[in-house]
Amino acid sequence: MRTILTLGVGVLLGIGGWTMAYHDAPSRSPARVIAETNIAEKMDGKESKVTMVEVTLKPGQSNPPHRHPGPVFGYVLEGEYEWAINDQPVKKLKTGDTFYEPMMALHRVSRNPSEKNKARVLAVMLMSRDAKHLTIPEKKN
Repeated sequence: MRTILTLGVGVLLGIGGWTMAYHDAPSRSPARVIAETNIAEKMDGKESKVTMVEVTLKPGQSNPPHRHPGPVFGYVLEGEYEWAINDQPVKKLKTGDTFYEPMMALHRVSRNPSEKNKARVLAVMLMSRDAKHLTIPEKKN
């Protein structure tokens, strides 16, 4: 998985036409879009794009459950990261670990378990060009 992610990111970085999007994300959001570009491949018959996001979580910080409109490939850049999708058990990932989320899977755990160190994750998201948001909040029952 790590080799596939590394090759995929390398290929994506080698493709011209990146739209560098150093957005000032709202202070409540730990995510920052690094780059976004349209790609030739289609998803479900629709024109597609890829977005690279850096997620920085302060010690003890977590994100509420959510979904992504396309598959996500993740790489832990720094620290530890607790992650779980759907009904799978929580996994504690560390620097250098990778993960994969299928399209629209419930990303129910996204947390920095450390009490003193930040965690940083690189997420590469594939989605249709008409997707309105990178994340879709999970409605509470």
